[in-house]
Amino acid sequence: MTQHDSRATALVVVAHHRTDSLTAHTARRAAARLEAAGYRVDLLDLHAEGFDPRMNVADQPDWGDREKRYSAEVHAHMRRILDADAVVAVFPVYWQSVPAILKGWIDRVWNYGLAYGRSESRLAGKRILWLGLAGATADDPIVEGMRTVLETNLSEGIAYYCGFSHSAVGLLTDAEERPQRVDAEGNLLVGDAVTGAEREAQYADFDRRAEEFVEKFTAEESAAA
Repeated sequence: MTQHDSRATALVVVAHHRTDSLTAHTARRAAARLEAAGYRVDLLDLHAEGFDPRMNVADQPDWGDREKRYSAEVHAHMRRILDADAVVAVFPVYWQSVPAILKGWIDRVWNYGLAYGRSESRLAGKRILWLGLAGATADDPIVEGMRTVLETNLSEGIAYYCGFSHSAVGLLTDAEERPQRVDAEGNLLVGDAVTGAEREAQYADFDRRAEEFVEKFTAEESAAA
């Protein structure tokens, strides 16, 4: 007889094409912190699992039928979201937004009849943390605007619209090996690569900041339970 696992489940979604990327590294560390906090982790690497982000006829919404049977691929992903109590999406920030594969996953999977189109979304009450890795340095003036854009788009435009009870954006700056920032005239300034002990310290600080976002997220969830 199989014993039921009563732990809360966290779906960790990775949106990067390289498994050796800082994004993938951050996702693995986030998963470890979630497990340490008592979660069962379902790690979804969109690229590794071959998810196709392109919308198709089988998965386009039918506004007259919220019970439409979508593709087998989409239903498998829907089940993983429904089985999760919390979602943590880890991604590089592209053009102050998410990569195409993550946006396509939302387009196809967070679909009519599941995430919206009912008096209560089937995702209602779930919580989500968006961890975005940005190449900009912490002192780059663009960062504050980037954070605002991400919070408006991801929390207000997507998560709350889809019934999530809580959505938080963790913007992780200084993700590039070579520091980069935009000057007052709009020019991109790229510095020399950080190496040696300085680079190790930068990585350690990056990991610390990422873990702080995860720990705050789990602490808030525990307080709300």
